[in-house]
Amino acid sequence: MPKESSPKTVRKIVLIIVAILFVLLIILGFSGYRYWNRSLEAKDPTNTEVVDITIPSGATRSDIARILEENNIIESAVVFNAHSRLNDVEGFQAGDYELSPAMSIEEITTLLTQASGGIDPNNIFKVLIPEGYMLEQIAEVIGQETEYSAEEFMALVQDEEYLEELSGDFSELLEETLKIDETRYKLEGYLYPATYEFEQGESLKSMVNKMVARMNQEIQQYSEEIKASRFNIHELLTLASIIEREGVTTEDRHLISGVFHNRLDEGMPLQTDISILYAHNEHREDVYLKDLEIDSPYNSYANPGLIIGPVNSPSGEAIESALNPEESNYLYFLANLQTGEVYYAETYEEHLQLKAEHLDNVD
Repeated sequence: MPKESSPKTVRKIVLIIVAILFVLLIILGFSGYRYWNRSLEAKDPTNTEVVDITIPSGATRSDIARILEENNIIESAVVFNAHSRLNDVEGFQAGDYELSPAMSIEEITTLLTQASGGIDPNNIFKVLIPEGYMLEQIAEVIGQETEYSAEEFMALVQDEEYLEELSGDFSELLEETLKIDETRYKLEGYLYPATYEFEQGESLKSMVNKMVARMNQEIQQYSEEIKASRFNIHELLTLASIIEREGVTTEDRHLISGVFHNRLDEGMPLQTDISILYAHNEHREDVYLKDLEIDSPYNSYANPGLIIGPVNSPSGEAIESALNPEESNYLYFLANLQTGEVYYAETYEEHLQLKAEHLDNVD
């Protein structure tokens, strides 16, 4: 019979394997550390030959890293990207630059973030994206105000490769929405409403990048509040998009936010007509009883809690209101669209009474 290995022999073999793995980890770690440091330094300190590099308007961090690597200015696009992320480098400027392989990543980064970029102000035009616009409405604006069609815009914002590219630059912002298959558009609610400056001939991708980057900037200022809240970013934008359309004044938006928070606490459906209109993909004011029967993840009457995603692009004020609700015992509200007045109630009976007093006789 073969002789069985003693426990001491087995332990010795295990220790040897562990020791080998430990040594390999040290070697890999040291090699990675050397590669990282080497990539941060000038790719070729002796090569001072200048290369003309163009950074297009709206280029993302990943785009810039790729351009620099393809032109042999840096050793690694991955290291450039990671270094700028870890150091919170923002504000890369579009334009034409003279760079060389003799420059370190630190020198290149400084130049790309501090230079004017040579943008000609005569080539700039402005486009207004109104607050509360849906993605399809933004597409119409782009179609009217730029050289691109609404169809081209909608094709881009639904393109899987483009969404994957965006996720690399805005991973935290887009993390949740890209996981959900049932939303109508994954970028609905993620293009910030504002007035944008574009260059003549600027790419459509660059324009959308700017809108997503602006939303990311808006969200980042609330990062600590979001972490301490009940919502992730996707949920916050979902609620904010509803508040955007339900309330007009700052005071009402905070009160309406409070109503929705209270309903969420009670496990109640939000019952907002805004979501029903989005579910039907119709632009109108009136909602009828038959409309509430629609089978949709956007039906806030049939589904308790938050709906599946944003229904428009919310403003900064709506986002702030969603994070900071006015405390109250209200569970209901209704608005007189003619006067702009909003009425709040703690009970359904009180809600019906307010409706009879203020809305039932309105033409």
